Amino acid sequence: MSLKERLKLDQEPVYLIDGSAFFYRGFYAFRDMSRSDGFPTNALFVVLRLLIKLLREERPKHLAFVLDGPGKNFRHDLFKPYKAQRSATPEDLLKQNAPLRRGVELLGIPLIVSEGGEADDCIASLVTRLKAERPVVIMGADKDLNQCLDERVFIWDPALKSEKLATLESFRQEQGMEPGHWPDYQALIGDSSDNIPGVPGIGPKTATKIMAEHRTLEEIEAHLDELPKTLQAKLREHIQDAYTYRQLTRLRTDFCATLGLDSLAWREPDWKQVQDFLAEYEFRSLPRELPQPTRAEPAVAAPAATAEPANAQLSLFSPGANAVVAPGGAETPAAPPLPVRDADQAFLLPGRQGRDVGLVMIDGAILLGIGHEELRWTGNVRELCNALREAASVATPSLKELLHASEDWACLPLDRWFDLGLAAYLLNPEERSYDWQRLRDSLALDPDAEAVHPQANGLAAKALHDVLAKRLAAANLTELLRDLEMPLVPVLVAMEQAGIAIDKAAFESFLSEVNAQIGELTSRIHAVAEMPFNIRSNQQLAQLLFDRLGLKAKGKTPGGAQSTANPVLEKLRNEHPVVADILEFRMLEKLRSTYLEPLPKLADEQGRIHTTFNQLATATGRLSSSAPNLQNIPIRGPQGTRMRACFTAGPGCLLAAADYSQIELRVLAHMSQDPTLLEAFRHGQDIHARTAGLIFDKDAGQVAPDERRSAKTINFGLLYGMGPQKLAAELGIALAQAKEFIERYFVGLSKLKEFYDSIVKEAEQNGSVVTMLGRRRLLPDIHSRNDNLKAQAVRQAINTRIQGSAADIIKLAMIRAHADEKIRALGGRLILQVHDELLLETPEATAQEAGARMKEIMAGIVELSVPLVVDMGVGRNWAEAH
Repeated sequence: MSLKERLKLDQEPVYLIDGSAFFYRGFYAFRDMSRSDGFPTNALFVVLRLLIKLLREERPKHLAFVLDGPGKNFRHDLFKPYKAQRSATPEDLLKQNAPLRRGVELLGIPLIVSEGGEADDCIASLVTRLKAERPVVIMGADKDLNQCLDERVFIWDPALKSEKLATLESFRQEQGMEPGHWPDYQALIGDSSDNIPGVPGIGPKTATKIMAEHRTLEEIEAHLDELPKTLQAKLREHIQDAYTYRQLTRLRTDFCATLGLDSLAWREPDWKQVQDFLAEYEFRSLPRELPQPTRAEPAVAAPAATAEPANAQLSLFSPGANAVVAPGGAETPAAPPLPVRDADQAFLLPGRQGRDVGLVMIDGAILLGIGHEELRWTGNVRELCNALREAASVATPSLKELLHASEDWACLPLDRWFDLGLAAYLLNPEERSYDWQRLRDSLALDPDAEAVHPQANGLAAKALHDVLAKRLAAANLTELLRDLEMPLVPVLVAMEQAGIAIDKAAFESFLSEVNAQIGELTSRIHAVAEMPFNIRSNQQLAQLLFDRLGLKAKGKTPGGAQSTANPVLEKLRNEHPVVADILEFRMLEKLRSTYLEPLPKLADEQGRIHTTFNQLATATGRLSSSAPNLQNIPIRGPQGTRMRACFTAGPGCLLAAADYSQIELRVLAHMSQDPTLLEAFRHGQDIHARTAGLIFDKDAGQVAPDERRSAKTINFGLLYGMGPQKLAAELGIALAQAKEFIERYFVGLSKLKEFYDSIVKEAEQNGSVVTMLGRRRLLPDIHSRNDNLKAQAVRQAINTRIQGSAADIIKLAMIRAHADEKIRALGGRLILQVHDELLLETPEATAQEAGARMKEIMAGIVELSVPLVVDMGVGRNWAEAH
């Protein structure tokens, strides 16, 4: 359904595209793309694909692609520091500017450069003049565009993972103000992306409260005496500055004065010239996406990127369909059936040594892509592996799935395999899904991929290998795949197949106790309510707490109801005894429903539970666990100890648990080279007490337990990008005190602030950050003008650099421990990884020795500036070993 239909518009809308925003975002969102001669093409590809999709799906009659004008503009004259903090435009982005303009014009889209101002100023000016005549759809994401919203003006961002569409009504509901007041609001809170300071001490919440009563800066100034005294001083001192900031954020409406509706008419392109342009930049997938011409003209075949043998079964295709789409958009007859030959060992070998091979197993059938042939293997797996030993590489969607299907796949040396899912994950770890169908579909849209017959899965795997291997090399990720992620696959398979034993009697006993406690709590809570009710119902719970007991609600749900979420109830814990009972009820109920009842049912005939370790699930590189999730097993307090005691070693065996001590803080000390952290870890000092001493200005030996807890929260909180608001909430202190703590923290740990700033600078320059071993995380939102998105990207940058490095270290230790000859000789096997802990199952007689060897491996796996300390214990069950 077109956007016009979704918005129920009675006229064709005008589409005004913030070209500079999409061009810049595309550059950072899709880094590993270049022409065969090295010319960068990532931003160009992303924008052209967006425009082609718009032309194909929306069929606009009037539109414009608007770019910022060159050099400084009137805002720099008003305020010299405007955007002064921004880094120079990357050279690889500048190179793509001229091709972008040419491509836009070839597509018949009017190109406008906003001379003397920014693209938003021209867009706002066109909106002001056109909205009475036609509906207007602004394609962009800049929050300043909010001020353009009207009954017939919409803001649409289709380039996000989940589309965003803003209307006048949605803006009013979300912001509680009119679009015309947006510049006043922005003037108060500032805009870090444009280096606009705002009024010191006034954030979004305070500004929203002020503007609920006084809608403009003029009204605020006129009613200053009515505001709280703390705000009066701030505003009196900075109100004149705020007027300047409003001029910076308010869009001009007097730009592009000579342009009218006729100037924005779309012109039917010369499709042959468009195809030639796309071929020039080696965009093999985009010709398939072009809209069907509106005027009658024969479809023109796209030139082949490389010469193919006459018998090669290759054609352009749409994913999931048999029809072949020609570059001009016209549909040609369905692709001829793909001839698939049965292959045996003798057929595979001659002339195929040193070749790349694609291998996909679908419904038990093994499909191979070699050269330009699609083959079906009909022999056994061991014979195939022997035949493939001479291949340069064997690309498959998931080596882990193959190894689970048959251990015979391990006969092919690991260095021959190329895991397509892992490669795609390393290039973009935010995608979340890397299954074969998704990878297969992505081939059709990939600008670097050769066209493949829609039924040729083996050839598709081979084509994907060619693209992904090139991009891994360009991103310096080849070694990470080869030396870390691929060797980890058989380790995870072995751990999943081994599983961990459980003590069903211990589960039953624990469940019985928890059920009794839940019953007691239920009776106490019902007694307070003076009636039975469903404690699991948030609505009925809210009625008890806020209506019957009269407690003051501390938060609301997105729907506006009074929230009973745990963080909200924690704030009410001291206001009535029933709140503590409710929180304990929820904790025990989760223990019962998530672990104690379901886990015993998942045990196999040997009484062992088999989890799945997810290698492709987190952006930082940490492993996760599912079906069941054993990484969320409670570990702290008496409940955690009882829970771990339910997991045990098999008959005649013990468990050895080895746990890294504060590995992320040690990685932080190594990477930051902060002298205080280095000294503390080198001399075995209590790092949290040492930090508390810095914050509270006392010797570490004089630090009280609650002060140490506060320091621990700060140590780990800042590691994950925690701000003063979050810290204040975590510690239950005032915001001013939280800010003071953070200030003292960075004064005492002098190198940390410098280190954190360097991470953010790296992210802004490269659009990504990397771990110690080169794992990369893309951060396109680091350049967002949405403060929340930018702040989230900053937190992700810091978190990824530290947590991702720690995750890589643990993976190295897993690989080494799994392959260690001494541990194998002692009968030990790795069975579980939970965050910073590895669990080994060994015969009773060798448990201590095997555990000590694993501790030795973990402590020496990498060389840091501080010791890697590992705690190790041995026991019959996990609690004893831990």
